[in-house]
Amino acid sequence: MEESIRKQLRELLQQEVVLATGCTEPGAVALCVAKACETLGREPEKIELLLSKNVFKNAMGVGIPGTGMIGLPIAVAIAVVAGDSSRQLEVLTVPQDKVEKAKQWLANNGSRINIGVKESGDKLYIECICKSGSDTAIAIICYKHTHFIHVSLNGKETEDCSAQPLNAASEVPESHDNFDLQLTARMVYDYATTSPIEELEFIRETVKYNDAAATEGLKGYGLKTGKILMENAAGDIVHTVVARTVAASDARMDGCTFPVYSNSGSGNQGIACTLPVYNYGKAKNCTDEQITRALVLNHLMSIYIKRGIGRLSALCGLVNASIGVTCGIVYLHGGCFEQMCYAIKNMINTLAGMVCDGAKPSCALKMSTGLYSAFVSAELAYHDCVVDATDGLSESDVDCSIRNLGRLGHDGMDLVDDTVLDILTHKQ
Repeated sequence: MEESIRKQLRELLQQEVVLATGCTEPGAVALCVAKACETLGREPEKIELLLSKNVFKNAMGVGIPGTGMIGLPIAVAIAVVAGDSSRQLEVLTVPQDKVEKAKQWLANNGSRINIGVKESGDKLYIECICKSGSDTAIAIICYKHTHFIHVSLNGKETEDCSAQPLNAASEVPESHDNFDLQLTARMVYDYATTSPIEELEFIRETVKYNDAAATEGLKGYGLKTGKILMENAAGDIVHTVVARTVAASDARMDGCTFPVYSNSGSGNQGIACTLPVYNYGKAKNCTDEQITRALVLNHLMSIYIKRGIGRLSALCGLVNASIGVTCGIVYLHGGCFEQMCYAIKNMINTLAGMVCDGAKPSCALKMSTGLYSAFVSAELAYHDCVVDATDGLSESDVDCSIRNLGRLGHDGMDLVDDTVLDILTHKQ
């Protein structure tokens, strides 16, 4: 593989695999509020949020780190009281005294916050309008969780947002996307398996953080999915690997303050792309190099698939992450590229219909479903068993199969998004 291509793929990984605290949608909303407040220069008298339905759906029911509360109001309060936009997706990580101050602010000023849904051409859209007296500050995030496209005070732009780099955005028009490589499964495989190992070792940093969240999660967060599965794993490697992984999701979605490495803007995807392959490789006595290459293969394959689906979709992000997992498992078993493609096709025909019905503690259940499917699909693959090209979304060419999944997630799920949001906002 050419050095220039390797460099671009490394940059892609480093842009999409980043540290984040809590669910990324509330984090991105808090980031936008913090920026608007900083631009206003004082505490706002009124805060209006206009969110795309995907952001709204993923932020309304998830735990906010360190607060014991769910939803956007407390995330907004933290941004007002202690927000610092330079912290990006760690903006919600604040000392406990600031959390208590934010709770008090919310109790006294909750009526200042108005949150609504805005029809947007992009599925990731956050607009914050802060007003105080005659002054109005506006901040808008679009395309990616940390990408501002507009910041203004009283109608005058205060930042040149066009100068911000926007690499590797999932559903951004080509004119905004500086990543110009046309990814393929072969390219991803070759990069992970043939690049100099010292160029790939940065991915090991994900293990330290994501495994710490798993250890914390095993204490019992959310539905206690990981804790209960671990207590009944009886030493089985697959059950143990799945239990430890979903425990990290239990913790993260229930408001644990531990940061995790995310993938494509999702902490759950980052957890799924890291812990199963790492812990399975350790259990199978694979070498450090094999595990490192499997981690890169897992993360980058998930990114490749997610680019076609879109950064936010009604298709659960654990679909692409779990497909990445099955690729890593096949590699750790000594499987070849063709067998990896078999596993991908098996997974596409298994998980294509798993819908995202909002970020919440029970996301750990979907993660377990994706991971168990990944092990089954991989086992079939390294026994050279693959779904027929005539089955479902699968085709003889693996990249065509991936594009079909992307089309389903990006274009075919719009009505599903509307229906899910309607259900979530009209529960009895």
